[in-house]
Amino acid sequence: QVQLVESGGGVVQAGGSLRLSCASSGRPLSEYTIRWFRQAPGKEREFVAHSRWSTYGLYYRDYAPSVKGRFTISRDNAKNTVYLEMNNLKPEDTAVYYCKTEPGDFWGQGTQVTVSS
Repeated sequence: QVQLVESGGGVVQAGGSLRLSCASSGRPLSEYTIRWFRQAPGKEREFVAHSRWSTYGLYYRDYAPSVKGRFTISRDNAKNTVYLEMNNLKPEDTAVYYCKTEPGDFWGQGTQVTVSS
């Protein structure tokens, strides 16, 4: 069993930065692919970024085109935490952000990010 808790959201001006955390109790997150999603009001939940173990001994990372070059997903296995560093934030990044494991489909409760113009 995995319980995920997101934190780090808040209100920031356009161009600012935030770092979201996805912390786990239970099994190590190093065993899972971790995906970040977000959901803006009135919109469907959308993929933001993911991190998975690759056959080359590194974590493979990928991003949605809308955040590539601005967001970075990273892991601290010692802290059992996955991060989403968000830079140059835009008003359209405003959403509730969630992390999720694969396999298992464990979700956190989400953390609100609001970017003001």
